[in-house]
Amino acid sequence: MSVKWGLIGASTIARQFMINAIRAQEGGEIAAVMSSNPERATAYARENGIPSAVSTLDALLKSDIDAVYISTTNELHLDQALAAIKAGKHVLCEKPLALTSADARKMVAAARAAGILLGTNHHLRNAGAHRAMREAIASGRIGKPIAARVFHSVYLPETLQGWRITKPEAGGGVVLDITVHDADTLRFVLGDDPVEVSAFTQSAGMAGGGLEDGAMCIWRFKSGLIAQSHEGFTTKFAGTGFEVHGSEGSLIASDVMTQKPDGSVLLRTAKGEEQLSFDREDLYVRSVRQLHAAILGKGQPAATGEDGVWSLTAAEAALQSASSGKAVKIDPKLGSMK
Repeated sequence: MSVKWGLIGASTIARQFMINAIRAQEGGEIAAVMSSNPERATAYARENGIPSAVSTLDALLKSDIDAVYISTTNELHLDQALAAIKAGKHVLCEKPLALTSADARKMVAAARAAGILLGTNHHLRNAGAHRAMREAIASGRIGKPIAARVFHSVYLPETLQGWRITKPEAGGGVVLDITVHDADTLRFVLGDDPVEVSAFTQSAGMAGGGLEDGAMCIWRFKSGLIAQSHEGFTTKFAGTGFEVHGSEGSLIASDVMTQKPDGSVLLRTAKGEEQLSFDREDLYVRSVRQLHAAILGKGQPAATGEDGVWSLTAAEAALQSASSGKAVKIDPKLGSMK
């Protein structure tokens, strides 16, 4: 079965990762791209071998496509996703799904009512390193998980700064950009849900307009596990990593909070140290493959719309905690913050 895609947004991430991921699938085809700037749409289509370029959402949704990939700025996701769902198109949307978890839940409800697939493009779930960690934990190789740490503070390249550090109304700031990923990756790897967060945010010189460019969060999970995450746009020389410590061992992953299938995972127990092997498949290729399979009725997207609601709810809780100076509880039923 062929799946024809329309790109909503002539974005860098689509050019760098998603176009190749779609074309890597049997029957995967990109039929059209939309940008509100007609000249940008035309140039983008020409440079990336896309047959059609349009400048309105209506024109894209009326074209011969089966699914859309949304990678516009965050404040546009809700209306674009709802329009695509109404038009009967499956949706893979970048995170965060919307500016608020309430709006994200509207997207999930609309997709469910229409019988349409809604996926959240949480790419890190598709990393072989994180899936190897998840397997090791689920099989008891570190005993009972007790604590975790995520290091995901990087330097935001100049080409990606723009709205992320200047426009609160577009959903800028490091929490909606990176903390959502860390919350989701913790949930996926641990097989556990966060129930409380305490957070601090900072403006270390890159972001303006009252936006944060750094954050540190302490999470409590349903099982009792506690976790720490550090997100940032301003640390030029920091590496990324993910550690999970259990009663019988530790998993120590380096250079794994990335869009590429890089890094290493070390298992340390009383028996010594073991480097875990894992596949190096492109994260986005795996994501699109799972969505295509789900369209055929085989399984679910790698990260569902419900997963996107969870990560956004967690990010909202972190922002509220940073603003109030108090720990904030997270509703375990995908509801609003307590």
